[in-house]
Amino acid sequence: MQLYNSLTKVKEEFVPNEPGKVKMYTCGPTVYHFAHIGNLRSYIMEDVLEKYMRYVGYDVKRVMNITDVGHLTSDADEGEDKMLKGAKREHKTVMEIAQFYTDAFFADCKKLNIKTPDVVEPATGCIDDFIRVIEGLIEKGYAYLAGGNVYFDTSKLSQYYVFNNFDEDDLEVGVREGVEEDQNKRNKNDFVLWFTKSKFEDQALKWDSPWGVGYPGWHIECSCISMKHLGETLDIHCGGIDNAFPHHTNEIAQTEAYVGHKWCNYWFHVLHLNTNSGKMSKSKGEFLTVSLLESKGYDPLVYRFFCLGSHYRKSLVFSYENLDNAALAFDKLISKIASLKASDNENIDKEKFEELKKLFTDALDNDINTSLAITALYDVLKADANAATKLALIEDFDKVLSLDLIAHAQKATAEKTEEKEADSALVAEIEKLIEERAAAKKAKNFAEADRIRNYLADKGIVLVDSREGTTWKLEG
Repeated sequence: MQLYNSLTKVKEEFVPNEPGKVKMYTCGPTVYHFAHIGNLRSYIMEDVLEKYMRYVGYDVKRVMNITDVGHLTSDADEGEDKMLKGAKREHKTVMEIAQFYTDAFFADCKKLNIKTPDVVEPATGCIDDFIRVIEGLIEKGYAYLAGGNVYFDTSKLSQYYVFNNFDEDDLEVGVREGVEEDQNKRNKNDFVLWFTKSKFEDQALKWDSPWGVGYPGWHIECSCISMKHLGETLDIHCGGIDNAFPHHTNEIAQTEAYVGHKWCNYWFHVLHLNTNSGKMSKSKGEFLTVSLLESKGYDPLVYRFFCLGSHYRKSLVFSYENLDNAALAFDKLISKIASLKASDNENIDKEKFEELKKLFTDALDNDINTSLAITALYDVLKADANAATKLALIEDFDKVLSLDLIAHAQKATAEKTEEKEADSALVAEIEKLIEERAAAKKAKNFAEADRIRNYLADKGIVLVDSREGTTWKLEG
């Protein structure tokens, strides 16, 4: 398997630290609001990565955090805590907000067939871990106390900007609109490991610490939760591209300073979902959620199919027109699958199965190219193979794609059968009423004959009388 490593900026052969086992960490949601579909694109693509690794035989342990404290509105240690902001907005406690939106996040994931990670850890459950690691960083000379807060000292690193070749001045927090530079920092790139009450008096969640009553910074959470459940080495770390700086940059800085060696070998970043006006966010334009798509009549798995049609390292433009096109393509795909009928004595052609499966694995081995994997699915439908082989391949591929292809096809077949039965029942009813009308006319009961004609007309069925008898047609 070749994966693009955001850290080295090249495709590399994926080789885990321990043969056959993969330790995988995913940045989870900050649960102060619903996840929008741009957030969920990252989780869909990470889900495909995890499922494909399992598909090819790896024993995967995947860990994800839930940020229920410490994530600030600027993502750069400044401004109001996002959780506190959500609590004020809805007049609830921070923990009520956290539980509600955690449940909502996993409900959306279920609708999108995103597997729940093996370990899901809220930040509030690891306060002792944060304190222990911060104490270690202070002892090693990588952190300092200033103005009541504990900061990581980036000047002690030989290289800080590991993901990008930016000019340092371009990334200075103080020049960003609406963000004031923290005067307690020794260096502009330093970041907070622990906030105390001296800075945020109104913070809802606080804990005792050696530095005073306070709460952790956002960046320390993922490092500690990863080390708690996966140890001091990590095979692959996932997240949206917007987390590369400063969040993942800071994770690497503090974790490697603490453990004293390289921490994570591969970084998997998913690019943004954009609208025609730019990057999707919760603060501008229509707040696009899974529930909103459902309210407009879209199957959530159509959105998953839409995402799989593009490579995760390409920005994807969302519009309802693009989603409609995906829905149309998905319906056609399901119709083709529904048309496959394997006879009872039909055997799977193992040689053809492996030949067509290789198209699928080649696509995903090439940096999780889901677009080519979908093409491989269409290649199965067009292939010179029997229906049993095709259906077995579709079911096999769907272990990774997770589009419920066979279930959708069975549903489509059942609906078509119901439609045919309904049509047959309707024809029988019309013909019976035509006979009754003829009998009424013969008995000179013209009022009854007119009633039957009008009854059918109200249902859009037009009667046509002629010398040969009465026929019918649908109005229009």
